[in-house]
Amino acid sequence: MIPGRARPCLGFRQPLPFVLAAALSSGDRAPLIALADQHGTEQRSDQLGGKALVLFFYPKDDTPGCTMEACAFRDSYSDLQAMGAEVWGVSGDNAASHQRFAQRHNLPYPLLVDKGNQLRKAFGVPSVLGLLPGRVTYVIDGEGVIRHVFNNLLDGPAHRREAIEALKALRQP
Repeated sequence: MIPGRARPCLGFRQPLPFVLAAALSSGDRAPLIALADQHGTEQRSDQLGGKALVLFFYPKDDTPGCTMEACAFRDSYSDLQAMGAEVWGVSGDNAASHQRFAQRHNLPYPLLVDKGNQLRKAFGVPSVLGLLPGRVTYVIDGEGVIRHVFNNLLDGPAHRREAIEALKALRQP
């Protein structure tokens, strides 16, 4: 065995990426985000002008849990903006799917197209048994540092509550 290399697991000769991915956590610098949204507009984290970012990864457009989560962020969008934050949703769905999802539920924020789940991998968002994409929300401060991470696949609306509490904590001296 070569030091620093993962052992084969489950009979696979190559290490499985979902086993080795190291999730980013509070205090880590967030990777640069530069992805197209549902309208084809590139959204870049380095152009937020010092605003905080609520970045929520969700499994799939128009599924029950994801719809509840997206609508919870929609319902608090003006409050989140008043707290100095932008909101971006991310999944592996294509732009057309995101556009239908946003229109159907009146979502006022960008839904980023994460083709090949590259951003999901960069953040180390876990998947369930390597199959179902995880549901994780990151609150990133205006300097690009992750200040809060919330991972809960089953309770989509809780992500909004966690984001609001994290933003309140950022505003305290």
